[in-house]
Amino acid sequence: MCVVVHSRANYGRIKTVMRAIRDHEELELVLLVGSSALLYRFGSVIDVIRGDGFEETAVVHSILEGETPTTMAKSTGLAIIELATHFENLKPDVVLTVADRFETLATAVAASYMNIPLAHTQGGEVTGSIDESVRHAITKLAHVHFPATTRAKDFLIRMGEEPEAVFLTGCPAIDLLAESDLTLPADLFERYKGVGDHLTTDRDYILVLQHPVTTEFGSGLQQIRETLNAVHEFAKEGMQVVWLWPNVDAGSDDVAKGIRSFREHNATENMHFYRNFGPEDYARLLANARCIIGNSSSGLREGAFLGTPCVNIGTRQSGRERAENVIDVPYRAAQIAEAIRTQLAHGRYRQSKLCGDGTAGIQIANILATFQFKLQKQLSYVS
Repeated sequence: MCVVVHSRANYGRIKTVMRAIRDHEELELVLLVGSSALLYRFGSVIDVIRGDGFEETAVVHSILEGETPTTMAKSTGLAIIELATHFENLKPDVVLTVADRFETLATAVAASYMNIPLAHTQGGEVTGSIDESVRHAITKLAHVHFPATTRAKDFLIRMGEEPEAVFLTGCPAIDLLAESDLTLPADLFERYKGVGDHLTTDRDYILVLQHPVTTEFGSGLQQIRETLNAVHEFAKEGMQVVWLWPNVDAGSDDVAKGIRSFREHNATENMHFYRNFGPEDYARLLANARCIIGNSSSGLREGAFLGTPCVNIGTRQSGRERAENVIDVPYRAAQIAEAIRTQLAHGRYRQSKLCGDGTAGIQIANILATFQFKLQKQLSYVS
């Protein structure tokens, strides 16, 4: 079973599957780590993976700097080239790819054209940005599917996938929440490198994570300024702010530029900017936050399970299933700030198991051990 991890989000959403495959007596884990998971400025995720006891079989260098639509397309092509070489050498029985990123698409294309059965997690969901198109493209290349929600399973079948190849397992990221001690370690903010004011776990904090939206390339700088201005109000009032760096998608440079410029021209007391947190520590961070702000799916997925209030900004998660913990707002500082105040006043929400009950990893490994793959696909409703 060849698992390909390309980013920090990839790893958090496949870690329990990797562990279950490794521990399964009928399966062997082959691990490829590539793309932004290898880069320091995106948190050196490979070091976190190694620290968790996994050993990569190989690394895949494929990211071209620039974070533009052109470099994103070229990075996808380069990843296909590099992955094809590794697949040829390793000859895996199955390749497992995660969700809906451009690197995930590269994994799916390389495996499919090499006649290697493809397993896919988190298909059938609906969102904004280019992720929406990429996710469904991967669905049509995959041979077995592990959706996270009932609606996603239904959508996969309605897209023409064979019902017997679609298994509702939930999202493996929920496994970490269900099995972890979510108590906030006293030294959590000192464990990870970043820039900004000193934070302490003795005081309340809000969590901010905002990525670029590829289909809105060129707007990232203005979008992040609106969020910065809104969140800064709360920092000035004494609320601690934990801010995570954006991902590697096209437009990331604009978002990063906005953050750097803001720090240069404003006092940022009570604000600290981090590159990355390990999966369990991110779970603890999210579980204990007063509110998560931005456009990360973790506010809607993991946040629902934890009951963490979420202010979802813009279009990146447009159409995604959500629980009652989410307030949607446009890229407007005043409306973002108003929603944050509403969520802080409300407090925690009831737990929702929208995306699973915490058993996805074991379920997926057990299914992979026995599933009979059919390489040739066809729309299920063709007679």
